[in-house]
Amino acid sequence: MDFTFTEEQQAAAEAAGAVLSGVAPDGVPSPALVPGAVADDIDRALWSRLAAADLLGLPVPDEYGGAGLGPVALCLVLREAGKVLARVPLLETGAAALALRRFGGAGTDRLLPLIGGGELVVTVAAHGRTGHNGAELAVTARPVGGGLLLDGLQTAVPWARSADRILLPARTADGRTVLALVPPDRPGVTLADQVSTSGEPSAQVVLESVRAGDEEIVTAEGAWEWLRCLLATGTCALALGLGEEVLRMTGEYTAKREQFGHPLATFQAVAVQAADRYIDLRAMEATLWQAAWRMESDAEGALPAAADIAVAKIWAAEGVRRVVQTAQHLHGGFGADTDYALHRYHAWAKQLELSLGPAGAHEEALGALLAVPHGAP
Repeated sequence: MDFTFTEEQQAAAEAAGAVLSGVAPDGVPSPALVPGAVADDIDRALWSRLAAADLLGLPVPDEYGGAGLGPVALCLVLREAGKVLARVPLLETGAAALALRRFGGAGTDRLLPLIGGGELVVTVAAHGRTGHNGAELAVTARPVGGGLLLDGLQTAVPWARSADRILLPARTADGRTVLALVPPDRPGVTLADQVSTSGEPSAQVVLESVRAGDEEIVTAEGAWEWLRCLLATGTCALALGLGEEVLRMTGEYTAKREQFGHPLATFQAVAVQAADRYIDLRAMEATLWQAAWRMESDAEGALPAAADIAVAKIWAAEGVRRVVQTAQHLHGGFGADTDYALHRYHAWAKQLELSLGPAGAHEEALGALLAVPHGAP
């Protein structure tokens, strides 16, 4: 496999690393110490710096002032964001921009420049009513003059109160899935506060006869399936960056911490555990770039791109869990110290592991794809 990135993609990763290098992963209260969310809003200062560095415009086409890059570049930036637990909706806003660029609709010409300039924060409702059933089944859409009326409920919508728009799937009476881009303050929209495993604010979004105009709807076939696959791939990128930083922290700690007069890193049992986690990270990396490449290139394969994405999410979910568990073990009691960032990485890792389905759900999806002969309807 050739994982060589283009100059533009490498430049995006380097720019993201420079902007994110000053972010403190423990810059907000510990989720273990506060009863609710760790903060009421996203990191607005960081969002502004990302916009100033043109990183929010990476998925925006050239004609709208962006760089016109694709899922691979987005995942490179998300990998850097995962290393510092960046409290911004880079994944959701970037994925929404790429979906609008690919499928059109929902006021694409007007919204993409605003997204690229950091003026419009977009989140995505992708978990449905419970997180176990398809998000497209949670909201119904019925026609009304000049648009649709939306009724239903989406749970665990990240940073919903901070967003200017919520992009959500809805099912029409004839079984089609459309995407609607609605403001959270639209009449009929009610937000109920929720807190994610990572301590970040989310919301249950209830829609009661919420009107979405024709200019706020994406009707292209396959738009939701593509967007969900991109969100899952981006989640894998965040998990990879998080895991790499945790392994770096573990190596640094075990090299300094001594027992019986020797650094912990010199003990064979410690070295073997760290080596196993390194192997996990390399598998996470290989499967991530395979999935991102399938998303970007639309290349044909023995199986649909969804199979590569399922494999990547399986490795990301299992791998990031093992990395943080081993890190906690090798840090001993120090890993539970709320003055040390590792416990926050552990909380984020659990959130990413389960987001958009745990490993078991993607193993079932992969099995279903494998059971269908290639080329069969």
